[in-house]
Amino acid sequence: MENETVNQEQATKTFTQSELDAIISDRLKRERDKYADYETLKEKATRFDEIEEESKTELQKAHEKAEKLESELTQLRKAEEIRTIREKVATEHGIPTNLLTGETEETCIEQAKALIEFKGQATYPTVKDGGEVQNTIKGTTRQQFADWANAALN
Repeated sequence: MENETVNQEQATKTFTQSELDAIISDRLKRERDKYADYETLKEKATRFDEIEEESKTELQKAHEKAEKLESELTQLRKAEEIRTIREKVATEHGIPTNLLTGETEETCIEQAKALIEFKGQATYPTVKDGGEVQNTIKGTTRQQFADWANAALN
């Protein structure tokens, strides 16, 4: 019941303009005091955000650099692995390393076998006289032409 009486008194009470101005002024003052260091805190928060963003950027740069280096290392390891496989297969099969293009041992072995098979099929003309030169040219070009002309006329 007491609360109802207080509420009724407040509901029926009227204020003058100067009283309202005083109440509002008092409340504004309390609010201003409450947030007196707002601008300082705002500046600090802004600076903190800037520093955090710079740090984040540096961290991102370092992360990107690490990823790039890791990628290069992976590529170099893969290239070394392929080179080792090719050398091993080339040595085992007696063929030049640069003729192998496969990236796995199985592929290189297949290539090596195909190259050996192809090499074995190569045939060269048989020379009956052992490859010795039979006709030797003697004299100057003029003399050779004269000899040919004489042989043709006779």
